[in-house]
Amino acid sequence: MLDHVPYFSYLLSAFIGIGLAAATGFRVFLPMFAVSLASYLHWIPMNESFAWLAGLPALITTGIATIVEILAYYIPFVDHLLDTVSVPMATIAGSVLFASQFAELGTFPQWALGLIAGGGTAATISSGFAGLRAASTATTGGLGNSVVGTTETAGAGIMAFLAMAAPVLAAIFAILLIVGVVFFGRKLWRKFRKNKNIARQT
Repeated sequence: MLDHVPYFSYLLSAFIGIGLAAATGFRVFLPMFAVSLASYLHWIPMNESFAWLAGLPALITTGIATIVEILAYYIPFVDHLLDTVSVPMATIAGSVLFASQFAELGTFPQWALGLIAGGGTAATISSGFAGLRAASTATTGGLGNSVVGTTETAGAGIMAFLAMAAPVLAAIFAILLIVGVVFFGRKLWRKFRKNKNIARQT
């Protein structure tokens, strides 16, 4: 029934792309591994432009990278080093996964959408959790970072699954996450500036 809705296929692709991009905001490689595995097993279709993602080399590479990334976030100091590169890497991964849903549009609109919607979504969520990790380090001395790391891994897995199984729900969660990150991020930034001004005055 919904197949007769104008541009429904593009809308569905956008929902899937946003969900996958949001997942890379939590973890860079886990969503890519999930998509690679699902396409390798023919659970989801993959267009010719991104056939490499459905290949065995990509599946093995993203699988190893996923394990390394997850474990690295439980190692003190290493997690902070990863945070310095997580945002640009998430932006790239989010752009690629979003763009993979719009290969039929042509190169320029495909990657323009990928960078703006996919990369923007991933970067926003990744920045939010990097800030949360910094706050956890400041308040718990790093003891709470493992909780943040576990939450990120779970979030990446859940969002990647929803993006492929329930795209509309994944898109709704992604939008809520973006709104939450922007809202609380601005709130924390204002508090930080206020405390900084107070410290200067004293």
